[in-house]
Amino acid sequence: MPSPVSDLLSILDLEQLDLNLFRGRSPRSKWQRVFGGQVIAQALVAAIRTVDGRPPHSLHAYFILPGDPKRPIIYDVDRVRDGRSFTTRRVTARQHGHPIFSMLASFHVEEPGLSHQEPMPPIPPPDELPGSLEARRHLLPAMPGPVRSYFERERPIDLRPVDDRYGGKAIPDGRFHMWIRANERLPDDPAIHQSILAYASDMTLLDTALARHGRSLFEDDFMGASLDHALWFHRPFRADEWLLYAQDSPSLGGARGFSRGLIYKQDGTLVASVAQEGLVREKRPVKKGGEDA
Repeated sequence: MPSPVSDLLSILDLEQLDLNLFRGRSPRSKWQRVFGGQVIAQALVAAIRTVDGRPPHSLHAYFILPGDPKRPIIYDVDRVRDGRSFTTRRVTARQHGHPIFSMLASFHVEEPGLSHQEPMPPIPPPDELPGSLEARRHLLPAMPGPVRSYFERERPIDLRPVDDRYGGKAIPDGRFHMWIRANERLPDDPAIHQSILAYASDMTLLDTALARHGRSLFEDDFMGASLDHALWFHRPFRADEWLLYAQDSPSLGGARGFSRGLIYKQDGTLVASVAQEGLVREKRPVKKGGEDA
């Protein structure tokens, strides 16, 4: 039986239909819409396949419509610019004849220069935290039902929370830390590791907007959806080695939450940065007749 990681790699292996035109599929699941990280990762794969000799350094994306997991997604790549140092690609994802997602990705030749980075926060290493089996035995029973179901599910990405995010307590500074890595060894191609990280970067970021309030998008009282997503690649990394995803949310208001994250290797090297705004809407009771209260 294929593993979740091999399934994810298969989903990221897009079918090329024509020059600059690719088709992606979604995994079979009970989700009513396509996971945003999947669309980001597939769009990045499509862009990478039209560029030779230079890696991506950033992407900026907007989610326009929910994706239908029962239908393939068509990715149309526009070769906006091929310069001496930078390359720009625009990717539009379409379903049912309409755009559902739009992304600009930029690629840059490697250049020498000065360097600095924000230091990694003092966080316990993943080996000192409960592993999957221990977490299921000790941590999961205390989690609310929907959260427990999410963390019990077999996934391609291993998530190891550092903070007691889902115990119902507010986190005063709103900071949430999670160790992440692919559950199996990945091929050495850097593009695969970048695409896997793009996929994983959307998994917990929006929910961080509710950390200060001790609430979660897993609750029935909320509905959430990513509105946009930005990702910057700073330094080389492997997505099958532990990475610390340090997340926080500077602002929540008007039913929109803004969250950001820094991603580090275990040795403290900052490898990527992420920012996202998403819909964080409290559901209102519905009056008889279908009008909101």
